[in-house]
Amino acid sequence: MSWKIVEKYRALLAAEEGEIATRRGGTLSVCLLYPNRYRIAMSNLGFQTVYAQLNGIPGIQCERAFLPDPEDFREYEKSGSRLVSLETQRPLCDFDVIAFSVSFESDYLHIPQLFRLSGIPPYAGDRGAADPLVLAGGAALFLNPEPVAAFMDIVCLGESEPMLPALANLLLSDEVASRHDLLTKAMHLPGIYVPAFYEIHYEGPSVVSRRPLHGAPAVVTRQVATELDRHPTGSVILTPDTEFSDLYLIELSRGCPRGCRFCAAGFIYEPYRQRSLTAVEAQVAEGLRHRVKLGLVGAAVSDYREIGALCRHIREAGGTISVSSLRIDGLDDEMIRVLRESGHKTVALAPEGGSQRMRDLIRKNISEEQILAACDRLIGHDILNLKLYFIIGLPTETADDLEEMTGLVSRIRERVVEAARKNKRLGEVLLSVNPFIPKPFTPFQWCGMEALKSLEKKLAYLQKAVRRMANVRLQAESPRDAWLQALLSRGDRRLAAFLVRADELGSVKQSLRETVPEADLLVTRTIPLSETLPWDFIGGANRERLLAEYRKSVG
Repeated sequence: MSWKIVEKYRALLAAEEGEIATRRGGTLSVCLLYPNRYRIAMSNLGFQTVYAQLNGIPGIQCERAFLPDPEDFREYEKSGSRLVSLETQRPLCDFDVIAFSVSFESDYLHIPQLFRLSGIPPYAGDRGAADPLVLAGGAALFLNPEPVAAFMDIVCLGESEPMLPALANLLLSDEVASRHDLLTKAMHLPGIYVPAFYEIHYEGPSVVSRRPLHGAPAVVTRQVATELDRHPTGSVILTPDTEFSDLYLIELSRGCPRGCRFCAAGFIYEPYRQRSLTAVEAQVAEGLRHRVKLGLVGAAVSDYREIGALCRHIREAGGTISVSSLRIDGLDDEMIRVLRESGHKTVALAPEGGSQRMRDLIRKNISEEQILAACDRLIGHDILNLKLYFIIGLPTETADDLEEMTGLVSRIRERVVEAARKNKRLGEVLLSVNPFIPKPFTPFQWCGMEALKSLEKKLAYLQKAVRRMANVRLQAESPRDAWLQALLSRGDRRLAAFLVRADELGSVKQSLRETVPEADLLVTRTIPLSETLPWDFIGGANRERLLAEYRKSVG
């Protein structure tokens, strides 16, 4: 092992704050592997939560590993050494279990790289008894695990709290005779998916049949934690080497009560659940032992029923707060005051649809009057920098919808500039634009993504319009990156060959040409409602409800 990487890992560990103690001498060694870099992984509250849960199970010794930084990649390849864990610099191939935590589909591309650096065959069928058992979980897999299913022995479909205890008991059991025996027992646990026990046939872009083997269930139901107060969820490790180094993160809720038709989080984390104020206040007390600023986490933070009382409590306790974005129709004056006192100079709002027609189509349920009133409310609290999230390429979107978007932005800009002039300060509107990506388990899962050339023209139109507006900046996700995410979001097991080949070639583009020549069709086609979707085997969603919402909008 390179001394440079060993020294780097020791420095990272020395800088971490937290009370998680990795057990020494546990009967089962687990490496929790995040397929992105340390800085990103340690900003992820879900990753930290699973790490704490695993280390809280007697008999399990859990360590962490990450995608190496670019300079470390070169070091590994130069030395020919294996990828190692952070805590003890132990090669991953020596662990009993490798457990991937995957939040984003774009990280699927890194999984073959991590197998290669670890000296572990990527395909589950090529691994032997001496290789680690490979598990995977995380939000990306709740949606659609099929693009990476061929790599995994076990996939956990759902939240970790209700699933880990039973799975850990099985992994620690003395009654498991072999890997096949373990898998046949695991497939009967709630939420556990064993990809090898399904035979799938395809025709063109479609799944034509899916047959369970060895008595595997036809449907695997996604699992959710029913009582969040029993599972406090906050930062367990704090480190300066992360995007949120000054924050202690606290989860307020899971899911979203709004049901926007494009948004996967609102559907895969159903039902919407909130923690009690008492439970959150206990987390606040813990958080303030470590940091002054608390990051409030949830898909709908401003929908938290006690948000005003919570913000008042945090302020009185000497803390400050941070939130990622606010609901336009759910602003609370107490929360805005605390945000301002916390040093927030920018607040993010998400109109998403540029026109009223688009907002109605995605079921956003907000009007332009509400958007402008929310901006006025923030400006009235002397918050003069606003970030606005919009989606382009939504189903049926036209040039008129984009024109309405620029008109709305112009009206918001006028309010910001007028207030900034009165206060003798600068104000700015940041327009954050992202292409629409059809996601599994949403009413828009059957929709195709808009063609790249069309999206690029729309972005060029917006860039030209924004150039004419002083104090407005445009920030846009690359349509090509969004296209790749869409491919991975709605793909099937045949994408495994693309992922492996992309690592071998060091080129996504070339791998697509060789392995998925029909990729653009997979991304842009509208899927017939009668067709079997790659992720249809995952239970827990109401298909009839999704169909009804789809038909109301674009069907």
